Order: sequence, then structure tokens, then C-alpha cells
Amino acid sequence: MDDHDLGFTPRRRKNGDVEVLHHGRLAATLRGRDADELMQAVADGDAAAAQQLMARLTGNYKRGNERTAGDHPRNRQR
Repeated sequence: MDDHDLGFTPRRRKNGDVEVLHHGRLAATLRGRDADELMQAVADGDAAAAQQLMARLTGNYKRGNERTAGDHPRNRQR
């Protein structure tokens, strides 16, 4: 697995929508400008940028606070 591969795969549908799969499971369906922007990034050949764009568009990316959020009293295991 490539360091830049986050497990996202775009799939264009006949109606122009783009399904974004994350490790084979549907993560989001993009329409309109977002779909066109994603397909342009894929066509440009920059795989790392396309992976990051798919992560942002699906909301499935790390924000850097996962470790500190686990220490919050609300999230502690009893």
C-alpha cells in the first residue's frame, strides 16, 4: 500500500454522479461541481491529491485530535 493511498476509489455512474468508495464500501455520493472537481483531480494523475480530496469530501480524515479526545471525561471507558 502506498503512503498516499488512503483507501478511496471513485466510481462514475451513468447519470454523472460519482460514488466514492472507502475500502470497497460506499462512503459518499457526489454530484455537480464536487463530482466534476474530483474527476478532474483523478484525470490530472495526482493520486495523493485525489485521495486527500476524497477524504475531505467524505469527511473521513483525521483531524489530529483523536488522541486527546480519548482522554476527555465524556469519552473515557467506565
